[in-house]
Amino acid sequence: MTARDGLWWAALLIQLLAIPGTLLPLLPGLALLPLGAGLWLWAVGWAAGWAPFLLACGLLLLGWGADALGLVLGPARLKATRWAYIGAGLGLLVGLVGLLPALPVGGPLLGALVGPLLGASLGELVTASTALGPMGLLRLRRSLLVGLAVVAGMLVSKVAQAVLALLGVAGFVLLTTLFA
Repeated sequence: MTARDGLWWAALLIQLLAIPGTLLPLLPGLALLPLGAGLWLWAVGWAAGWAPFLLACGLLLLGWGADALGLVLGPARLKATRWAYIGAGLGLLVGLVGLLPALPVGGPLLGALVGPLLGASLGELVTASTALGPMGLLRLRRSLLVGLAVVAGMLVSKVAQAVLALLGVAGFVLLTTLFA
């Protein structure tokens, strides 16, 4: 095995880590695709490494777009307040590094789902329009719907990113064998 073969396997390993990284909030995810392709680009030069690198960068941009759309479209349809988004972000942070990872089952994965749900719901509940009345059932129902919309958007964007990561790894293997 040559040094070039070793670098190809290292680049592939980095790209394979992007797949669980899209689903687990503690790993970088799609950002690993250009990193692995960049290693291959460095190993073989621009003439042979441009296609996998450009594919990886394009998939990273698509993944960021999917993330933005998933987080914005669901709650935007319900006309959520900006505090629902802020609450979801804070809830995600607390869910990942706060008390939820200490649970015996689920850990950070459960925290990544429950934290944004509670954060968005609380943010919407506290700042929702008073047209729904004082802290009553209509306001509580609306805040829970907004929280569920945030979590559904996050799940849809994570699935889209996982598909993009699979496409990136398959494209890397295909393009490096074609252009090598």
